[in-house]
Amino acid sequence: MSTLKDQLRTDLTSAMKARDKDRAGTLRMVLASITEAEVAGKEAKELTDDEIITILTREAKKRREAATAFADGGRPEQAEKETAEAAVITEYLPAQLSAEEISDLVSKAIAQTGAADLGMKGMGKVMGVLTPQTKGKADGGAVAAEVRKQLA
Repeated sequence: MSTLKDQLRTDLTSAMKARDKDRAGTLRMVLASITEAEVAGKEAKELTDDEIITILTREAKKRREAATAFADGGRPEQAEKETAEAAVITEYLPAQLSAEEISDLVSKAIAQTGAADLGMKGMGKVMGVLTPQTKGKADGGAVAAEVRKQLA
């Protein structure tokens, strides 16, 4: 049994007892996504914490994108709700890397792969090294943008 999933369930119970509808609703949605992933495919399986973090990252990203869309569409109250849900989900994710830390990781990966000579053609090699290091800790788009900037 994964400890992160246990933590989510415990926090859901606490939120329900505290009558915090927003937090409880968000945690229910996240747990539903986890359960859906567990029973998807040919065989049901118990997810590891890393797999749960992947799901949490995806759910948080959905909320951020929805908040942006609602804000652009002139629906600030709905955007606020999505932002609040993203904040609850983010509490369960590992600490995010800063821009400086991403830049340092990219520099090291470029040096490690020797992609500096290849230019943009070396982006795949660099991203292949960086993706496992930054998974759940940084937005893939931000990492890719930094790789492009340093390879250009």
